Amino acid sequence: QVQLVESGGGLVQPGGSLRLSCAASVNIFSINGMGWYRRAPGKQRELVAVITRGGSTNYEDSVKGRFTISRDVTKNTVYLQMNSLKPEDTAVYYCKANRGINDYWGQGTQVTVSS
Repeated sequence: QVQLVESGGGLVQPGGSLRLSCAASVNIFSINGMGWYRRAPGKQRELVAVITRGGSTNYEDSVKGRFTISRDVTKNTVYLQMNSLKPEDTAVYYCKANRGINDYWGQGTQVTVSS
């Protein structure tokens, strides 16, 4: 069982920055990969960024160059640094971990980009 606790969401103006955190209850090297997803109002959940056990990263096209996924293995935490935020980034952001054949999800954190 893997428990994920997200934090760091909030209200920010366009062009601003936020950093999301996802703390895992297990050693993240025991996890195949972790990622951030988001669900905007009226839309399906979409992948934002992933990081593998080996440290490789991948991003959804609309966030490339603006968002950075990283991790601190000493804290079993994955981060999503979001810069140059746009109103279309408004969504509930979820952390996901894949371990074996199971996926685990956090509770989600709201990010609102508005002036």
